[in-house]
Amino acid sequence: MPRSVLLLAMPSAPDSPLNLPTLDDLDVENRRVFVRVDFNVPLKGSEVRDDSRIRATLPTLQRLRDRGARLILASHLGRPDGAPDPKYSMEPVGARLAELLNCEVRLPDEVVGDGVTKLVLDTRAQQIVLLENLRWHPGETKNDPAFAQALANLAEAYVNDAFGASHRAHASVVGVPRLMNAKAAGLLLAAETQALGRVVHSPAHPFVMIVGGAKVSDKLPVLIATLGRLKDGDSILIGGAMATTFLAARGLEVGASLHEPDRLSDCRNLLTRAAGRGIHVLLPTDLRLGRGLKAPSARIIRVADGGIANDEMALDIGPDTEIRFAGAIRNAKMLFWNGPMGLFENPLFAEGTLSVARAVADCAGYTVVGGGDSVAAIQDSGVADRINHISTGGGASLEMIEGKTLPGVEALMTHPGRSS
Repeated sequence: MPRSVLLLAMPSAPDSPLNLPTLDDLDVENRRVFVRVDFNVPLKGSEVRDDSRIRATLPTLQRLRDRGARLILASHLGRPDGAPDPKYSMEPVGARLAELLNCEVRLPDEVVGDGVTKLVLDTRAQQIVLLENLRWHPGETKNDPAFAQALANLAEAYVNDAFGASHRAHASVVGVPRLMNAKAAGLLLAAETQALGRVVHSPAHPFVMIVGGAKVSDKLPVLIATLGRLKDGDSILIGGAMATTFLAARGLEVGASLHEPDRLSDCRNLLTRAAGRGIHVLLPTDLRLGRGLKAPSARIIRVADGGIANDEMALDIGPDTEIRFAGAIRNAKMLFWNGPMGLFENPLFAEGTLSVARAVADCAGYTVVGGGDSVAAIQDSGVADRINHISTGGGASLEMIEGKTLPGVEALMTHPGRSS
């Protein structure tokens, strides 16, 4: 029996560490249920290029339909800047959802209004209405009370299954649930809060945190928060362009590599604090270099030898670093990974990230992976079924790992008329 569970295979909502209301707490039979989903998917022309986020919420939708709910689904898509934009219509999403569920999905031509209200009221049990892009309305990102009330008026119950949007204090995420008594976490949201809550509140040791990506500034709050939870013998593995900033803080000339000179003192402070507590911070000992982000070739150098020319960039960790990282990962009893080890979109500089994906899959401990490129590496490596939890929310997962309660999660635990 595999130890990882894909979200689509989840039979029921797990116990939430936040004691969130669950689907089982809701009376949904023949009731209009507003479901905030995260259908912010990549499009290619008029088709959905990657339907992972749509698939991730199917268990919640299927559970509600089986219980006779009348579904009103709502999501944002892209950044249409508060006005209707055909390029960001939910029509391709609705078409793909209809295929996956093998049912009709009705799509009005606006977010709220008389036509939407009529369509919703005419909906029968198990039928689905997918509202137009929430960000076509300026009130969504502003958490406008009037817009939130208009959305709330459409339904008799509320479900949040949009973990990837729950760190945003937007009208559909925060305003609507604060107006409603009957509300719950969907299966996806419950699974996310359980898995990430376990990492934050019940870490097992040795604990390994793997971070990558472009900027130290993006991950520094998470690194600092995690450092406070780590113990002697735990490890932080740092790759990507953010590793170049750490290497620069140690005196390496980094050439044309992406790095943040204004964060060198922060890197030094973190390295000093970690060393003082017996926490291992593993930085690359070798690098794959290229001339520009579209480099047609790569060469490998040892960090100890220096040698990054002014027209070269560090674009991936090297093979020796892959081995060192895999050794640390192998011994972890719990692991969290967010961010690529290099320029993952270029095959010449993808091996570092792919090697980490394979090592994480081989880890016998509890493993959680979040962030677009990290998840893509897991999928491309064919090891998704060997990861305990794959998060659907990059920014949201980082905020939870930092120890924050997400606004969308908090709104599920408040009562109408009361502040959170």
